[in-house]
Amino acid sequence: MIVNVDSLPSRRLRTMDAEIMSTHPEKPLTTTAPLVHTQTASAEIPAVPLTTEGYSVLHQMMRFRWTAWRALTDAARSEIAREAASVLGEMEKNSSGQSALFSLIGHKGDLMLVHFRKSFADLNQAELKLAGLRLSDFLEPTSSYLSIIELGLYDSTLKIYKELIDQGIQPHSDQWKAEIECKLGRHREAMHPRLFPDIPPNRYVCFYPMNRLRGEDKNWYTLPIEERARQMNEHGLVGRRYAGEVKQIITGSIGFDDWEWGVDLFADDPLVFKKLIYEMRFDHVSAVYALFGQFFVGVRCPASELGKLLSGELPK
Repeated sequence: MIVNVDSLPSRRLRTMDAEIMSTHPEKPLTTTAPLVHTQTASAEIPAVPLTTEGYSVLHQMMRFRWTAWRALTDAARSEIAREAASVLGEMEKNSSGQSALFSLIGHKGDLMLVHFRKSFADLNQAELKLAGLRLSDFLEPTSSYLSIIELGLYDSTLKIYKELIDQGIQPHSDQWKAEIECKLGRHREAMHPRLFPDIPPNRYVCFYPMNRLRGEDKNWYTLPIEERARQMNEHGLVGRRYAGEVKQIITGSIGFDDWEWGVDLFADDPLVFKKLIYEMRFDHVSAVYALFGQFFVGVRCPASELGKLLSGELPK
């Protein structure tokens, strides 16, 4: 049975895929359904793919109270905007993880703040700092999303697992864990720029959360790891065609928020979001196993231009 996209509930708005690069995030949840492995190797190889993690990430979606804002004097509005712009300007340049402000398009909110930080505690500190601004009196949270930058290692996982099993190392033993951590440490060092990136400076952002299907008939997490790796590899070939047009950052959120991953796409032409996502719908892993939440599309607003934005003019 193939999942009928049109029959999915409204909270699962899209079936398509999120990942562009050939390395993709997968960190499966525990499922009550029995694991069905069709290959002999899968009986020995652990089902969970390896991942490496980087910056902690928070998205804050806000509605702006325009009526109350317009009731202020010109001088009060200017003073409040200057104070907020100064603080946001410092956060934009933070060497331990940046922040960025976007003007949201549509009814889901007016502003979106994206924060990259070294820890969840640092994210909370960023929230508290913004809450202390006088501007916060005019901000009403509409949504948020908590996650952590994640690189999935399907291909490397299979190679590492098989190598350790061939050496006679028992899965999940202390020696197994030590070997895995050693290999992941080297990967973290090599992938540091992708795990701890600057927020891309592109004019447009598209953010959305996603899940892998866990239905009665089609369940991503019961597929053998070899099959999941194959599908993800094929899927990544589509995204490579958009290299240079869009920058993608995948974040893992299992155990942190309501969906399993978050996806940020950054581009100077928003049309590329539609083209990429639509093309992704046609590969097998997206058509059968992907479920998507709300999409948030916004325009970048430098902190120095906040006053202009709050006066009703979108910065160029």
